[in-house]
Amino acid sequence: MAPDRISHTLPGLTAPAEIVVDRWGVPHIYAASTYDAFRAQGFNAARDRLWQIDFWRRRGLGRLAEVFGPEHVERDRAARLFLYRGDMHREWLAYGSDTKRATTAFVEGVNAFVELTRQNPELLPAEFRELGYEPALWAPEDVARIRSHGLFYNVREEVARARTLRDLPAEAEELRRRREPWRPVEIPEGLDLAAIPDDVLRVYDLATTAPGFAPPAPQDPQGDVLPEGSNNWVLAGSRTRSGRPLLANDPHRAAAALPGLRYIAHLNAPGFDVIGGGEPALPGISIGHNGRIAFGLTIFAIDQEDLYVYETDPADPTSYRYDGRWEPMRRVTETIAVRDGEPVEAELLFTRHGPVVYQDPERNTAFAVRAAWLEAGMAPYLGSMDYMRAGDWDEFSAAMNRWGAPPENQVYADPSGRIAWQTGGLTPIRPNWDGTLPVPGDGRYEWAGFYDTDQLPGTLDPEAGFLATANEMNLPADYPPDRHITYDWYAPYRKHRIDEVLAQTTDATPQSMVDLQSDFLSVPARRIVARLRELSVAVDGLDLLTGWDAVLAPDSAAAALFEVWYRRHLRPELLARALEPLVGDQADATATRISPAEDLLADARIDLELVENSEALGEIVAKTLPAAVAELEGLLGVDRDAWAWGRLHVARAQHPLKALLGNLPEDRLATEPLPRGGSGDTVGNTAYGPNFVQSAGATFRIVVDVGEWDSSLAMNAPGQSGRLDDPHLTDLFAPWARGEAFPLLYSRERIDAEAETVIELNPPA
Repeated sequence: MAPDRISHTLPGLTAPAEIVVDRWGVPHIYAASTYDAFRAQGFNAARDRLWQIDFWRRRGLGRLAEVFGPEHVERDRAARLFLYRGDMHREWLAYGSDTKRATTAFVEGVNAFVELTRQNPELLPAEFRELGYEPALWAPEDVARIRSHGLFYNVREEVARARTLRDLPAEAEELRRRREPWRPVEIPEGLDLAAIPDDVLRVYDLATTAPGFAPPAPQDPQGDVLPEGSNNWVLAGSRTRSGRPLLANDPHRAAAALPGLRYIAHLNAPGFDVIGGGEPALPGISIGHNGRIAFGLTIFAIDQEDLYVYETDPADPTSYRYDGRWEPMRRVTETIAVRDGEPVEAELLFTRHGPVVYQDPERNTAFAVRAAWLEAGMAPYLGSMDYMRAGDWDEFSAAMNRWGAPPENQVYADPSGRIAWQTGGLTPIRPNWDGTLPVPGDGRYEWAGFYDTDQLPGTLDPEAGFLATANEMNLPADYPPDRHITYDWYAPYRKHRIDEVLAQTTDATPQSMVDLQSDFLSVPARRIVARLRELSVAVDGLDLLTGWDAVLAPDSAAAALFEVWYRRHLRPELLARALEPLVGDQADATATRISPAEDLLADARIDLELVENSEALGEIVAKTLPAAVAELEGLLGVDRDAWAWGRLHVARAQHPLKALLGNLPEDRLATEPLPRGGSGDTVGNTAYGPNFVQSAGATFRIVVDVGEWDSSLAMNAPGQSGRLDDPHLTDLFAPWARGEAFPLLYSRERIDAEAETVIELNPPA
């Protein structure tokens, strides 16, 4: 069947261009120049995701209240505190040489579609019509100034650690989160832990988390701060069936968004041919290949943040002590427009270190966040504009010198057989403290510049024939101990499982790597079950666990029992027993405080250590496992043959404005829940909160067959489109939940054979 054809005029286009949309909703853009390709990318992204792009801009610039009302004023003020406010000339120069020009072309494409909706209101997405507002026009600097959509480390950990040390014996911190490489906690000289309020990061959290538009419903995903990480790996030809390298990547972000965060696109112009995943509001591709090299990223948890604590002048709370004198905070006053209300004047305060997030006039204190991601050249993912056009390892590694945020583990492969791992990100030098706690802002604790990229770790062509990263502590054994990266990493169990599988693999295929991306074997579960098999106690439910293979399959009864027991019964009991010598009869409450039972970021390393070192494990199992069985019977019924992890653990994507769009069909605003396997500890990361609904994980997955590009595979849930009347809105959600992938086509011949729609773009007459 011949594809549908649509024609549009695109201002700024220098020659006709064409967008071929395949049957999975992927746009393949063919243009006469690189900048025409970016212009067409912006136009098509707006065509598919205009509401999402407009919302991203409004949230990032602090302009939600003007369309959603006064309840968003405080969030708008917070967002404006964390905008880039430096010199834009310096900002653009910090990226690739033509990033400003490419970004300008992309924004021109977005604006062209916005103007088209004003001429033809039928093209306006339903959200705008339903809520009665119009999409705004963009300026190129908007893309670079917005910073609050990145992934950030580690000011939340600083505050959590400070609160624990403030209120509890120091040993309690060892039971909250594991530091790597381990070192004793040292409280910086002059830091008064008692001065740090519980809600010191409330403004920071408003700026860096998504807004809500209604009270949470029982079926909504739960978990305020998500375990946002990723897996990636690359195999040399010696470990693949074809003899070609394979590169796999699956970023872990919010798993419940409709539309999803990622957007797959293909940009083709003379000398430029890149395909893969990016974000709809950003130009270019950050994960994918360009027909010459393949690249994929995960978070490398560089400590890019510090919380500074100031003594303020009792006579003027907007002055703080620095270097023995009172220094005035910089004031910026902005007007926040409010829908159906009067404009609000917002005062923004900044110290020499960064935005002020909390003031306590009674204690004469103030707090500011210093963030490397507020420096020039640190707009999240915009650094990919340079490396996605590299032709070999030398060009790629040179481009990584300009990568700023978020901090990344990049894996690389090319058809010559080369594979590599390179870390990147702006890394502060802290000459006299380790970044694990807040510090006084009086001048004693200052960054001494930043490390060069060649001072960060990396590897070329390892003897093992593969490389993998999964946000674990992956500093080489000989890495200089005084070169501070961070002490706060994710637990290593996803990486352990990936290494285990890849070390045994000699005939990998793209499909087998897709299967590994949805691997649900839990390393913590396997180790705990091994200890259970050593016990000689008779406890209801124990036989179900000891006969289990530790795979959290969606149809597994044992998986359902284990997860309910482990997270809601075993972990709290282990922590309470470990805390009892420290806090006495407050042990249960303290355990809940430092590691809530369903904490998405809970540290499994501590759980395993407590299990493996417990002499009273039999007694603990006898106390906690029957309670878990009883809870599971209440959740799934007394018929144990009907127990299944996927009956409890489900995924559901829904529109963030669902509560405000009640006149629109329900099936356009939310998917039906689908069963999921896994947990936050498995390679197939399906982290969940108290109601078992998946909160985080990989909605975008890619496996690149390096050199045989048409054999690459991808997935992007719930679908490529964000238009509520589009078949591609949720068409990929069920295949995603089943762990499937579709062909990521690259050659024009294959793409034309699968074409669903052809969009012809023409310059103005």
